Amino acid sequence: MPLTTKKPKPKTCKNPVCGKKFPPQRLGQAVCSPKCALAIKDVNEVKARKALAQVERAEIKVRKERLKSRGEYVKEAQQAFNEFIRWRDRAAGHSCISSGRALDWAGNAVDAGHYRSVGSAPHLRFDERNCHAQSKQDNRYLSGNAVDYRIGLIARIGLEAVEAVEADQAPRKHTIDDLKAITAHYRALVRELKRAAA
Repeated sequence: MPLTTKKPKPKTCKNPVCGKKFPPQRLGQAVCSPKCALAIKDVNEVKARKALAQVERAEIKVRKERLKSRGEYVKEAQQAFNEFIRWRDRAAGHSCISSGRALDWAGNAVDAGHYRSVGSAPHLRFDERNCHAQSKQDNRYLSGNAVDYRIGLIARIGLEAVEAVEADQAPRKHTIDDLKAITAHYRALVRELKRAAA
């Protein structure tokens, strides 16, 4: 009695561009032709290069993080905080804290102005009562316009809160972990405000 060889079931070519059905001629054959095999090899090499590049970028990021100074962490936290202040006051529809004029939110004309400056009261740099949206004109060219700022601040948060800010002399020394947490916290708040505004 002669042996009958069973024909193998057709397979689909693993080359995503091809995808043809073909009868495999060898065990474990995944593609229909040598051309498709080369194409798959090229795709796999590209994937491997991308994965390697991603790992290298992650390693570079970790190395940069280790080399970062405390000052750089302070700067990142301050940027996140300032962006939050601008978004908070924009969402509330506030005008310039010192002049009372409408702010140009579309341009780059709004600062997060501190009532007690970061230079004179660094311990209040992340105090939300001490920082409000202010026109660049008032903040930069009128040195913060402190007298009018105080009047606007009393109207916004009340005399008692303003006096508490003025009397606050408690030193605050933020660790790098504190600064990272502050950055993450304010970036998350900004994302929420942006989502709400969209």
